[in-house]
Amino acid sequence: MASVIQWYPGHISKAERQLKEQLKNVDVVMEVRDARIPLASHHPQVKEWIGDQPRILILNREDMISDQLQKEWYGWFKIYGETPFFTNAKDGKGVKALKKAAQSAKSKVNERRRQRGMLPRPVRAVVIGFPNVGKSALINRLLNRKIVASARRAGVTRQLQWVRISKELELLDAPGIIPLKLNSQENAVKLAICEDIGDAAYENEDVAIGMIDLLVNLGSESILIDRYNLDPLDMSGEEYLHQLAEIKYNSDRERVARQLLHDFRKGYLGTVSLEHPPIEEVIQN
Repeated sequence: MASVIQWYPGHISKAERQLKEQLKNVDVVMEVRDARIPLASHHPQVKEWIGDQPRILILNREDMISDQLQKEWYGWFKIYGETPFFTNAKDGKGVKALKKAAQSAKSKVNERRRQRGMLPRPVRAVVIGFPNVGKSALINRLLNRKIVASARRAGVTRQLQWVRISKELELLDAPGIIPLKLNSQENAVKLAICEDIGDAAYENEDVAIGMIDLLVNLGSESILIDRYNLDPLDMSGEEYLHQLAEIKYNSDRERVARQLLHDFRKGYLGTVSLEHPPIEEVIQN
């Protein structure tokens, strides 16, 4: 039986309290999600926290999903009144448009200040999202230099930090935020597959099995066949993991689980998403 995935380290609780205090000082919220799981990597309380403040939706790691899926997600979010910005913090793709969107809030902010007899100031933005979705890497791209710590693992940023991007823009880099309880274990598995929660929260074998089953359910089993020369269609994810371990890794299931997850995370399986736009919701609307 798969273990339940829950992860809420102490520094996140503290950071969440500090973030809520700082939100009243910002003009625009930049919410970063993982383009491979744009729904699972959305914190359900973000809209409640920010109220009527302007929000820019960013789907990072756009290089890890297909161009066709980007178009589908763009259309799906537009139906719900949102315009997503697709970025790749590694090479800077999409960052220029993002910077322009954040700075566009400047005229509104300073018009209100002029009406109150106050001097103009830079736009203040906060960058929020789950751990390891690329927030710090995105800030470094906006700055054109590395000024905040960034790494491919959850929990690197542990405190709030204001960063001056330009005369027009200041950014608040915040630690990853995550719900106190992950109510959807399906989403929790997706977050674990994508490394958007800490690895202390899950067992590699359980997550790798979940990934195999998910890829088959999405009709993406061909990427497993191409990579490992083993067809998963006539077996469960657990059976596939065991059989692949027997064939390639001397029955070492932990090793094959780590390899499967590593190959997905590094993009060795190609451009593959773990979520597609929910068609039934689009039809209803």
